[in-house]
This record gives sequence, C-alpha cells and structure tokens, in this order.
Amino acid sequence: MQEKRVALVTGANQGVGLQVAKELVRHGFVVVVGSRDLKRGETAAEEAGPGATAVQLDVTDQASIGAAAERIRREFGRLDVLVQNAAISNTNRQPGESIAEHSRKTRPSNVPLEDMRKVWDTNVFGVLAVHQAMLPLLRATPGSRIVIVSSGAGSLTRNADTGNQHRSIFGPVYPASKTALNALALAMAIELEPEGIPVRIVSPGFVSTNLNGFTGTQNLEEGAREIVRVALLSDGVTGTFTRWPGEAIPW
Repeated sequence: MQEKRVALVTGANQGVGLQVAKELVRHGFVVVVGSRDLKRGETAAEEAGPGATAVQLDVTDQASIGAAAERIRREFGRLDVLVQNAAISNTNRQPGESIAEHSRKTRPSNVPLEDMRKVWDTNVFGVLAVHQAMLPLLRATPGSRIVIVSSGAGSLTRNADTGNQHRSIFGPVYPASKTALNALALAMAIELEPEGIPVRIVSPGFVSTNLNGFTGTQNLEEGAREIVRVALLSDGVTGTFTRWPGEAIPW
C-alpha cells in the first residue's frame, strides 16, 4: 500500500481543480488528477508537480469511473481524500453572452430539458456515481474524508430572499443542480457519519474560470483555499456548507 496520503480531484485538468491539485501536492499528497481527456490530465499532472498522476475520468461514463477506481486501488491501495470538483455550467451558452442573458433562456418556462439533463448528469448524478465507486477505498482508509465542491448559487435560503441581487438568475440548470448536489452531499454525510467519514460541502466563490466564461471576480488561489482547508481538516466534523474562511453558507 502507498504510504503517502492519496487524494483524487475530479475535473482537475484546469481551473480550480488544477489549483487544488497543486496545493495538495505541496502538502505532501499523492494527487490523482481526474480528467475526461487523459492527455490534458497528464499535462495538468506535470504542472501540479511531482507526486501528481493523471487518470482518465469522465464522471458521466460508468466504465471510465470504474476503471479509475480500479487503478487507484491497484496502484495505491488507499484513498484519503476525495474532492468532487468536476462540473459544467451549461451546454449552449454563446461566446460573449452574459450569465444574466443566458439565464433568460433557461427559465423553468423555456429551458430545453436536454440541456438541464446534461448539466445534472455531470453535477449531480456524476458525483453520486464517483462517490459509489470510490467508497470502498475510502472505507478501507482510516481518516478518509470527502469534499464536495458546490456553489452559493444553490442556496435556497439566499435565493428565497427578495433582497438578493442575484436572485433573478436562479434557474433549473446550473443553480438548481447545485441545490440538488447540496442535498445529495448532506445525504452522504448522514449515511457516513456513523463510519467516521466526513462529507463537507464547499463553495469556492465566483472564481474566474472556463465555467463562467472567465467573468469571475476571484483568482484560482482564492477559489481553491477553502477546498484545500477543508480537505486538510481531521476534526471529524461533517455535513457543513462553507466558504472561505470557514464561513457557513445558509442552505
């Protein structure tokens, strides 16, 4: 069995996921960089530094997920931290189209159901599929933990507040997928609490990445810091939803 701690970061070939991989390498982890495109993953692993390795992982492909889990089991024999970061925000946003403009095309009254299904397939069902595949490794590794990367955009409390200036862009595609993800993660936390495997939900904030067309107001280092902070915790606390620096986000 690998003696160093092992972390898997999904969607780690770019953006916040890659930054998290870099920082976990600096903290002494062997980091498995999950990427749909293996070549891009290998490039990212080189950038993350010694101790990072790439694995082909498409969270919407059960065969890909199973193969990744088997590789981690075979090569490392353990999984200390699972960071569920892979996500997409849309399937048809046009270049130069603002988030507000795109949200008007994805109201409950007019959203193409196929667009909603594709985003939820990655952001919700893909997370559960990876969770189920990696759980045997997590259960076999003392002190293991799970970090779910979500978004404050999924907060029902905030979006129910008529004073929230971003309320108008809450819709059934990306924002509601994160609401569903929060519920899923809480269900995971409740199930795994007796086993001592914490599940914590983190919002990186509005980070400038490909996810939002690089319109975010925070840099990658700022986006990764709460994810890394939580990934390094060993206090056993579970079922939290936070942003930097450990500030609770209302459900």
